[in-house]
Amino acid sequence: MKKILFNGILFLCLLVIGCKEDITDISEFEAENSKGTDSKLNDTLYIQINPVWDYQGFKNPQDIIIGREQFVYVADTDNDRIVMMNLDGQVLGTRNVKRPVAIAQDHQLNLIVCAQFDTTIDAVQKTFSAVYKIKMYNAGHNISSAAMIRLLPKTSVDLVKANRSYTGVCVFADNSFYIARTGPNNPVIDPDNSILMYRHKRWFDSDTLVGRVPLLEPEGSGLMSVYNVSSLTSFNKKNSDIIVSITGNNSFKTQWLQYVSSNEFTGYVNKLSPFSTDLMSVNRFQKPEGVTIDNAGNIYIADAVKDSVFKFNSSGDELQSFGGAGVFKEPYSVAHYDRTLFVADKGNNRILRFILSTELD
Repeated sequence: MKKILFNGILFLCLLVIGCKEDITDISEFEAENSKGTDSKLNDTLYIQINPVWDYQGFKNPQDIIIGREQFVYVADTDNDRIVMMNLDGQVLGTRNVKRPVAIAQDHQLNLIVCAQFDTTIDAVQKTFSAVYKIKMYNAGHNISSAAMIRLLPKTSVDLVKANRSYTGVCVFADNSFYIARTGPNNPVIDPDNSILMYRHKRWFDSDTLVGRVPLLEPEGSGLMSVYNVSSLTSFNKKNSDIIVSITGNNSFKTQWLQYVSSNEFTGYVNKLSPFSTDLMSVNRFQKPEGVTIDNAGNIYIADAVKDSVFKFNSSGDELQSFGGAGVFKEPYSVAHYDRTLFVADKGNNRILRFILSTELD
């Protein structure tokens, strides 16, 4: 009976993706349940799609997104470049930028990138974390020639704070966006650990820093904390909700912050209560580095220490999760498109793609 079931699934795989890819490698990976013990999850198979994307010489890729125009963008961190590909993995162009670690795309198809830049101060060369906008639309989507504008650091005051880092970015429907900032100096006034808010002025095609997201704890170990944010993820909806992943000392390292507005309060609250769901279990994650959300509202989280990818529904219940040292080495980012999950497998210098057998037609 198991053999018949396996052959049936294999036949479906070949029908759905066999015509677009080389023969697929079908593996049933061990999954971690919400209590941290290994278990098989029903009949779900995680089907790895070949070929593995390692032929471009990636070095520690730390982010991957699927753009709104259905191009794939990879932050190829140690190669100091952004790689632009089509969905078949063919490279369409690259752009040199020092140590990119996070990418997002606005609704004008421009890229916003957290990276670094070098400058000379008092005859000494120094390196600072930076945020750039790559204006893809104006360049006809030629990434190598697109204008690149530095948004941060903006002033000489910023250049005094060399230990600040920009680690995550997400964009909303009105082209406003958030930038995650981390660092060791966290006084009440202007703490390093913050989320910065930018507003886009369409008529002037400019972006303005309007302040920090209020009521967030720069070094808190519980809810509403931004203690070393590793990624920001917005929803593909007309709201301002975000999912924040945290690598600092916190019991809840992935939190869904819901934006509410009423006569009594306007701002962010935690969407999911502590201990109420698998996602909000204490110490569920060790080092969550990347988050993505599919069209059904399911949440995928890459944990670089657990070498695993976790899947939760919109209520925070854990669904199919998989990985381990035999599959990943420091997965840093995940992206989802058309039933396919893309994983930036940082420690193995490659991009992996998977499809769930439960998502096959």
